[in-house]
Amino acid sequence: MNKFKAAIQIIGINPFVSVPEKILQKIFKQAEKEKGPIPICGTVNDKPYKQTLVKYKGEWRLYINTIMLKDSPKHIGKIIHVTVEHDPEPRTIQAPEKFLKALKANKKAKAVFDSLIPSLQLEIVRYLANLKTPEALDKNITRAINFLLGKERFIGRDKPVNSR
Repeated sequence: MNKFKAAIQIIGINPFVSVPEKILQKIFKQAEKEKGPIPICGTVNDKPYKQTLVKYKGEWRLYINTIMLKDSPKHIGKIIHVTVEHDPEPRTIQAPEKFLKALKANKKAKAVFDSLIPSLQLEIVRYLANLKTPEALDKNITRAINFLLGKERFIGRDKPVNSR
């Protein structure tokens, strides 16, 4: 397991830490790639996580979400202890059945969803799949459908512009 300490930084609304180059090279070797999202696992302050390393604006970043560190946006500038390694387990996220039914019931929303680039489709599905209560899921499926129809903001976006 690769270990390092880093200060939490922020870009936009997203807290992150930069992964040291020496550790990145080890992860690239383990993953057998240096491009695209790289699935990883490890710990933040001894709490286990599964995440994806992504390159943004020329720098590989480990985004620190609130599952990894409670109230992570409030920790900007604080030093955290991180372990990281490539995670070879497949990362498949199933869309909630209720969302699939809602898309089937609204052909226009489904057409927009199907035209989105895969990463934006995944972002919507991941958001919905991680909701904890049936009430939250129902509320956010309605928001997702309205978003796809151009009526409402969702997942930090005004409208679904990233289509193929």
